Amino acid sequence: MSVTRDAALHTLQEEQTRLKMRLQELQQLKRELGDSPQGKVPFPVPEIPLVFQGHTQQDKDVPKSLVFKVRISYPLPGGSALVTFEDPKVAAQVLQHKEHQIKVEECRLQVQVQPLELPMVTTIQVSSHMSSRRVLVSGLPAGLGLSEEELLDKLEIFFGKTRNGGGDVEVRELHQGGIMLGFAEDGVAQHLCRIGQFMVPLGGQQFPLMVSPYLKGEIQKAEIRSCPEPHSVLVLNIPDVLDGPELNDILEIHFQKPTQGGGEVEALTVVPQGQRGLAVFTAESG
Repeated sequence: MSVTRDAALHTLQEEQTRLKMRLQELQQLKRELGDSPQGKVPFPVPEIPLVFQGHTQQDKDVPKSLVFKVRISYPLPGGSALVTFEDPKVAAQVLQHKEHQIKVEECRLQVQVQPLELPMVTTIQVSSHMSSRRVLVSGLPAGLGLSEEELLDKLEIFFGKTRNGGGDVEVRELHQGGIMLGFAEDGVAQHLCRIGQFMVPLGGQQFPLMVSPYLKGEIQKAEIRSCPEPHSVLVLNIPDVLDGPELNDILEIHFQKPTQGGGEVEALTVVPQGQRGLAVFTAESG
């Protein structure tokens, strides 16, 4: 009976020793993975360039940080006007006549109209890589009552302290998806990303903010084609015979007349002879 108990105890001791050795092996493997480049990335990073083919769709589940704004600048020459109609059908009617005669007192001005074609990016090829010294701080609450500089200062102070896992901050920038912080030393960004979440004091309260790797993209290739802007027409060869406000009124009245194929004008901008203008078009896409 005693021999049997001793044998069982010896077997249990051997099993315990084996499990301890296995635990030590797993802990060592975890430390190695934590120090390797793969262990520093909490999500997969594409190894091939990303290509945007110009297609977007509305999705109520897409976070606001993924909403981007399209901003296109179009140069306007001197002696021109940009007329934007509420109804795109009106713009199409106006363009049916390439030349328009505009009555001014006892004379007529002859101007030309043409479609407004904007350069649109249809394909973008982007390569991305993770910055070794930068992080993205996200999850910032709205309505803090802090200015941009005040918010940047508070985050720089918090993440600049070694007791919070941070270090000297060299650069900080406000982005649409959060705030980018760049550190002076290697290893700080990776350490913060491994922790992931921090309780940060802002405006007298503590808020949970997320820290993730900062991905930087570079455009490798872009394809652009001209797309007509359906609401607008470009008026050219306007002679320098009237001052700005009076010319604006005459053009607006002309392009609102149904007999000229016109309709309700939403906006009209005139660029006098000898000057240059820049029309800026913006649109939000998700």
